[in-house]
Amino acid sequence: MKRTDFYFDLPADLIAQRPSAVRGQDRLMLLGRTSGAVAHHKMDDLPDLIDDGTLMVFNNSRVRRARLFGVKETTGREVEFMFLNQAAFGEGCVWNTMVKNAKKQKAGMRYQFPDGSVATILDDPQNAGTEFRLLKFGFAITEEWFEKNGHIPLPPYIKREDEAADGERYQNVYADQTGSAACPTAGLHFTQEMLGRLSQKGVERVFVTLHVGLGTFLPVREDQIEDHKMHQEFYTIEAEAAQKINQAKKDGRPILAVGTTSVRTLESAAGESLAGQNAAASEGLIKAGTRGTSIFMYPGYKFKVVDQMFTNFHTPESTLIMLVSAFAGRENILAAYQEAVRERYRFFSYGDCMLIK
Repeated sequence: MKRTDFYFDLPADLIAQRPSAVRGQDRLMLLGRTSGAVAHHKMDDLPDLIDDGTLMVFNNSRVRRARLFGVKETTGREVEFMFLNQAAFGEGCVWNTMVKNAKKQKAGMRYQFPDGSVATILDDPQNAGTEFRLLKFGFAITEEWFEKNGHIPLPPYIKREDEAADGERYQNVYADQTGSAACPTAGLHFTQEMLGRLSQKGVERVFVTLHVGLGTFLPVREDQIEDHKMHQEFYTIEAEAAQKINQAKKDGRPILAVGTTSVRTLESAAGESLAGQNAAASEGLIKAGTRGTSIFMYPGYKFKVVDQMFTNFHTPESTLIMLVSAFAGRENILAAYQEAVRERYRFFSYGDCMLIK
């Protein structure tokens, strides 16, 4: 398929630059997965739209203050780094980063960060010609270091600097596993009150963890989407969560994944469980543990676990709109997005939401 098959025209003023005034006060579009039928709701209506017996799966990853500015020693100029994850590369503390003006940031160059600490770019032929660089520090980087030196990594389509309020609003209320370079933003619509209402209705929920790297959000540059390669991200599913997911599948209860990261986690784990086993006997079963995934879902992908999806509205020609198109059909998704534009829904991370069932 062509990348341009997933393009849609979006007025710039519909890209949400800030969250709603009150968390959870957002619009919700209900989309029929097979029919393509659209209905307009509010987030407050969600409990009434969820089927009895549904198991909801949330990603509890917390956003790290992963956007940092280092001063290049040779020029005195600030250079922006996005810290993705610690790398297993030689000795010392080495981090995978994505850097602006990457062509000018070369092996051996040194950068000083706000607290005076210094890091050096390592020679890394594997990342040659890409946005990615390995940074080596002389000490172990801690979450306290990120809190002291870093910024909330707002997406590039939010045309402003991060503010104090983003420290709270660009985190999910249930997030407690720090490690993401971007927020799993479908969860931003949920308040503790909403979680309580869902529990009162008898909706069961479990948490998985996928730490979001920027590979998920890098643009698809290839004309043929099949040629695009996803960067690896890491996920964890605890044994209790795996057991509850497997039981729900066995009972024929719907699995509702909150966000594309939860979808990627569940489908990756199911793929792992199928490897080397009898597919008919193990289809849909989740395997607990921590693993890496570079799964890329686009139309033609057959979902093994996820029955329903709660998600935001995604950017044109992105891997995320390809994922939801795999789930609900490209024509249904593009038609729903056109309707959202007509109805002036707010798009992307701080925007409105969609329930696909």
